[in-house]
Amino acid sequence: MPDLTIKRNHDMLGKIVSTTLIGALMATAAFAESPTKVKDVDVSIDLTAITNPKAAAYWTTVSDDLEGAIVARVTDQIADDGVNISVDISELALSNSFQSAFDIEQSSLVGDVKITSETNNTKFEAFELSVSFDQASQFLPEGYDLAQVTSDSKEYYTAMIGAFADAVVKHLE
Repeated sequence: MPDLTIKRNHDMLGKIVSTTLIGALMATAAFAESPTKVKDVDVSIDLTAITNPKAAAYWTTVSDDLEGAIVARVTDQIADDGVNISVDISELALSNSFQSAFDIEQSSLVGDVKITSETNNTKFEAFELSVSFDQASQFLPEGYDLAQVTSDSKEYYTAMIGAFADAVVKHLE
């Protein structure tokens, strides 16, 4: 008879452990966060504050292009109750990056990013984001010769916009 009692206790323990593990796995899945929903994206820049006329002309569409790049990365996360993303691009950084054409590795795209929510007070973040050309180089076309990149080239511009948009979206995760 003792062997039967031990077997019953062992079977009961196995059922308890199995039930507990299944419950824990289900709870983990239930609490897994879904991507942050986004309601609005707004990017601004005061082009008149850029002291270098060539830089001002070059970066003319940066706010629209960056806004479009961010939206393109969150299209499956758009919702009326989502967060608002606002970016204020640093005019000084743009002007300085454009002037340092001979030292492109030191160039950067800088902006103040604010993530707010009208419905969820835990969804609030404000930070300065700086993306260097080194970070942006992964957005250059495959096989592109880095020695050919200049701070006024289309490839440089597209890479900087892509890297900045990716960095903003990563903060939503």
